[in-house]
Amino acid sequence: MQLAKPRIDIGLSTNTLQPMLAFWQGEAGLPFDHLLPIRPGHGQHRHDALGSVVKINHHADPLPAAPPSGYRELIVARPGLTAPVAMADPEGNRAVLVPPGHQGVMQIGVRIAVRDLAAHRRFYAEALGLPEEAPGVFRAGESLVFLAERADAPDDAQMRGLGWRYITFQVFKVDAEHARVLAAGGREALAPVTLGTTARISMVRDPDGNWIELSQRGSIVGSLS
Repeated sequence: MQLAKPRIDIGLSTNTLQPMLAFWQGEAGLPFDHLLPIRPGHGQHRHDALGSVVKINHHADPLPAAPPSGYRELIVARPGLTAPVAMADPEGNRAVLVPPGHQGVMQIGVRIAVRDLAAHRRFYAEALGLPEEAPGVFRAGESLVFLAERADAPDDAQMRGLGWRYITFQVFKVDAEHARVLAAGGREALAPVTLGTTARISMVRDPDGNWIELSQRGSIVGSLS
């Protein structure tokens, strides 16, 4: 995968906005960037985590009581710390602030619970084309992905539901990357579609059904064609 931005973005969904903003901006210390209207009743509050975007998607309509996805924890490097600081937002979404270099994290990391570690290692190496730095640890530019086999990992993770729901890779050509993921065994969740003049995106799913957004964003690559 050719990354247009050398960092992963991550998104969560909530029905309760203000306590979530207070946590992520206050306790977690992530600067607010801007509000992106998605559709009526759905606004995306975008926050900066050392160049990654933490997307707090607020839904006015109640979200279904879906089980958690495999995305379990956001790790953010924080200069000045001498030890990790674990925390959880008002809805239980986990984050940990770490000294730069802790477990190799110099920017952000995403911890993912998976049912079959071998299957996910193949998916990240072959379908997504990311280099594996250690067994189950993959690099996406400055960001890291940590895979851990867990009995409580989902077998059909859903996009609609509370909590961490998807990660995003910014790419140069979403159609080509989408086709490559499918050819290597990934599942399609959303065929490539153009969102006005903002981005051309698609969605694929990993072996447990976790959703992954591929995004060709005009402000990054300059063209949606």
